Amino acid sequence: MGRGKLGMGIEMSGGELFVVSAPSGAGKTTLCRQVCRLTQGLVYSVSHTTRAPRPGEEDGRDYFFVSEEIFRKMAENGEFLEWAKLYNNMYGTSRAWVLEQLQQGNDVIMDVDIQGARQIRAGDLPCHLIFVLPPSWDTLRLRLANRGTDSRQEVELRLGWAEKELQVWEMFDYLIVNDELKEAVEELRSVVMAQRCRKERRGQWVRSHWKVLIPGGR
Repeated sequence: MGRGKLGMGIEMSGGELFVVSAPSGAGKTTLCRQVCRLTQGLVYSVSHTTRAPRPGEEDGRDYFFVSEEIFRKMAENGEFLEWAKLYNNMYGTSRAWVLEQLQQGNDVIMDVDIQGARQIRAGDLPCHLIFVLPPSWDTLRLRLANRGTDSRQEVELRLGWAEKELQVWEMFDYLIVNDELKEAVEELRSVVMAQRCRKERRGQWVRSHWKVLIPGGR
């Protein structure tokens, strides 16, 4: 893989994949985007979807909006790292785009549903799974209702899915409770920064810059 930078001129080898899942309305997309704005070398993966854009959404920024025919062809050609049908629409992540970013040394963060997280964990690409929980069931219901983007029927559908999704929290590596947004952003960013500090990743920088620490390196 390539090399990226982590401030203060410190070079990092390779890139890592952070996969964030949560019930609809828990705030996973907001968390991912805010952490990207605060973290150099962390890029947000934009998914493909067959659903219609919501007010204010832009193609290529929020999602790549495609027809069901195009989506199915991409899936048949193995172009998705993960994909799933959810809430009567299909969502998927471009495999080529993610691999290109990782090879360039960037870390990639994405928000996907539980099905997508399972597919990525079962694949051959190393990743860190992060689950975002709302502070309570009532809070989740209120957030979905206050978004104003879904009908009452759609809200109930998402709540039904959420009940199932919350039951699989143990498959994830990290758990974040999104009660206060600022605190949740700090927790998610701390996961990224902790992984960057692991010796397996930063060791290349140590070996190239601190030869005095290596026997016979002076």
